[in-house]
Formats: sequence, structure tokens, C-alpha cells
Amino acid sequence: MKKQMMILSNTFVSPFSRPAALVFVLFAVLVTPMHGAFAKAAPESFADLADKLLPAVVNISTTQVIEGRRTPQEMPQFPPGSPFEDFFKDFFDQNQQGGQPQKRNATSLGSGFIIDRRNNGDAFVVTNNHVVDGADEVSVILQDDTRLKAEVVGRDAKSDLAVLKVHTDLKLPSVPFGNSSASRVGDWVVAIGNPFGLGGTVTAGIISARGRDINAGPYDDFIQTDASINRGNSGGPMFNMAGEVIGINTAIFSPSGGSVGIGFAIPSNAAQVVIDQLIKYGEVTRGWLGVHIQVVTDSIAETLGLDKAEGALVASVIEGGPADKAGIKARDVILEFDGKHVVEMRKLPRIVASTAIEKAVKVKVWRDGKLKTLEVEIGRLEEADEVAAAPEGSVPKAAEFELSAIGLTVASPSDRVLERFDLSGDVEGLVVVDVEPNGPAFQEGIRPGDIITEVSQEKVKSPKDAQRLVEAAKKADKRSVLLLVEGQSGFRFVAVHLD
Repeated sequence: MKKQMMILSNTFVSPFSRPAALVFVLFAVLVTPMHGAFAKAAPESFADLADKLLPAVVNISTTQVIEGRRTPQEMPQFPPGSPFEDFFKDFFDQNQQGGQPQKRNATSLGSGFIIDRRNNGDAFVVTNNHVVDGADEVSVILQDDTRLKAEVVGRDAKSDLAVLKVHTDLKLPSVPFGNSSASRVGDWVVAIGNPFGLGGTVTAGIISARGRDINAGPYDDFIQTDASINRGNSGGPMFNMAGEVIGINTAIFSPSGGSVGIGFAIPSNAAQVVIDQLIKYGEVTRGWLGVHIQVVTDSIAETLGLDKAEGALVASVIEGGPADKAGIKARDVILEFDGKHVVEMRKLPRIVASTAIEKAVKVKVWRDGKLKTLEVEIGRLEEADEVAAAPEGSVPKAAEFELSAIGLTVASPSDRVLERFDLSGDVEGLVVVDVEPNGPAFQEGIRPGDIITEVSQEKVKSPKDAQRLVEAAKKADKRSVLLLVEGQSGFRFVAVHLD
């Protein structure tokens, strides 16, 4: 089954877009009480908790000014091949000739929550990075619709977190962080946010799973919940029954764009470290080891003489990096780092990243059938060094090909790509590995993990095939290119505008 992960901010374009119709579906639910020694009764009501928490949860509104002439996306849309296409193309072309560039406002809505209120009138608000990324103006809207201008204090793309600051004489409420590590699967949680721009909305559910890796970033460790989370909930808080924030709602698994009961939140314990650095320094510093690592499979463990498959296998060492200076070598298996057991490969990047810069740590490695202890002085992770802690299933850049005209990146269905997106081995076509946010493909619902089998009604077997067909469509002055896409819900034709 293909996974389709979605960020949760709502995006609107004004003044040319039309508001989407809202469809409300009512379900009758029969609830049967649970009985048993370990059953715990559901709360009689969440009303008192909601009354206490709602004032501290805010809506985040962002505006980005886009300058340019009218684009094909702003013209009336017709099925591919419709005779009306040429008519409206000529109409808009005539209006654009000699015309001046027009400014448009692209507006996005998300959620956030107040964590700190200072005596000088400043207050800090937490949200997701993707909610404010690229914004020219950011506003925080309180429960009573008071709008406050916000300043972006700092943001971190790797963890998808951002901190805003507002200044006001109002007495703003705030909410505390809780210990996300103490939360267990099955515990009740409450999510509050701004789904579909509707304003403060409360939903409840349980923690469905912990430690989820959804390939959203190198440090994935999400809490999964069945509390309803939808577009616009990005950056909103997940509370425990004590009214403490134990997670920040960030993504959902959805074939349709709406909640199907699988939402993901950044654990508060991981988020607090990032948030504290953003408030103090405006940026985040992370530890760097300087190695390329991979999974220790059962067969590799047997070959290396390990009793079981665990740890992180060093595939290569960055010359001159901390690991190189400490004597770590390729084919070493890192079993313990700074006293922490490396159960599996994907745990190591998070452990290293949270380690203080220039700290000397003990690293236990398995080499030539023996356990060896080395001391490493941790370096600082720079953007160019990120590959040194590549997560499981990451795709080498050489294997990816960007189709910039339609705003996505594709790759041939190699073993690593198939593993990354949990796809079967009989894929025919190209795998979408990245989609430009708010780009042409994104607007048509194409997401990473989808499979493109045809471009312009021709089957594609390599990225070069797709590039050739897209370029041919551009040269023919086509305004869109027709794709046959296999997604979570099956095959569908998608007409993607050429940018």
C-alpha cells in the first residue's frame, strides 16, 4: 500500500480563487462499553479541558505577495482538449500583451499555541515551519478574533518547527509542555486547531502509536493519533488529560486530503530542545558525526559475527570529519553512542543531532568480531553535511530528476526508492519522490509516493522519457500536460499546468 503524507496548512489565493464548498457528512455511531481488568473509562466530558485550553490556541494567517502576469491557473478550467481552451488562451494572451505585472496575495492558514508570556508584553507562539515558510506577513489571530502582527523569531526546516513573537498589552494565556515520553499508546489526547480555516476546533482520540518514521525528515519520531486532524491543523497542539502539550500536529496519512484517523505529531520532548534554541539564538545547532550509515540486516549481522541485527553500519566516513579523526572506519557497526544503545540505524541521527557541539563522547563499535570503544569530539552539522547522517531509505540525488515545469521530482523504481515509499516491486513507471509546495503538481493532488505511468498518453520508463514529453508539450505551447497517476485510490488522469 502506498503512503500519502500531507502537511496540514490551508492555502488560498486571492482575489482570483473561489471558496471551496464545504460538505458535512453525519455518521451515527454505536458505542459499546469496554469491560475487563485493564479497561479505563472514557472521560465523561472534555468540556472543562477545552474551556481552559482554547484561549491559548491561535490561528496563524500568512500572506505572500506574488508578482507576475496572470497564469494559466487563473483561467477558467476545462477538460484537456476542450475547444474552449484555445478561445480563453487567445483572450488572456491579448489582455497580457503590453500589460503590467500584477500583484496577487497568496494566503495560508494554520494553527499555533502560546507558550510564554513576558512582562514586557512579548509572547511566543509555536507553529510549524511550513505554515510560515516564504511568508511576507504573519498574523496571529486569538480566540476572540483579535489579530496581532507577528514576527518570526526563528524556524527550523529539519524539524518543521517555527517560533513567532507578538507584542500586546492584552493578558494572553499560555499552555505548558508535558513529558511526551511518559505518554503511552492508548492514552487519551485532545487536539485543538484551525481545520479548513473554520477556527478553534476541538477533537479527541487516543495515542495510536509512537516512534513513527514517515519519511518527513531526518529526525522523524512522530506520535500517531486517531484524533481528527485536518488541513489547517498544522502547528496546533496535542494535549494530554492534564492540559499539557505533548505533541505538535504536523501531518496526516490520507488518500483524500481529509482525516482518516491517522495523524502525526512531533513529540514535545523533541520539540522543546528546538524551540528553546530558536528563542535564544534564532537558529538550531546540531551535532555532526561525519559518517554515511545504513541498516544492519540479518544477513549483514551474520556476516559480521553479530548476534542480532542492531546498530548502524558505517558505509563510509567523511574525510576530516569527527568520525575520521576518532578512527571510526567503514564497516564498523555503531552499537552505542554516548551511553545510548543504538537499537536501529534510524535512531543514530537523532542521538547525534541532540548531542552538544564539541562534546567528547564514547562510541562503541563492532569491528573484526570484537567490541571497540573510541572517543569522538562532536562537530557541528552544516547544511552541506546533512548527508553524513542520511536516514534509512534516502535516495541519492543522482537517482532523482527534477521536472521543474510541473513542480515535482521523479526517480526510477530502484530498490531504495521502493523501500522508502513502501511500494511493491512490480511498479511500472516513475516514482514521485518530491513535490514542490503549492506548485502545479501539488495543486492537482500529486504527492510523494505516487507513480506516474504515462505522460501525454505515452508510457514512461525513465526520467528522461518524462523530461522529453514535458519539454515537447512546452514547445507545442500546451498549457498543461496529461499524466496518468497511480495513487492511494488507484489510477487517475491529471492535467498539470506547465509552469
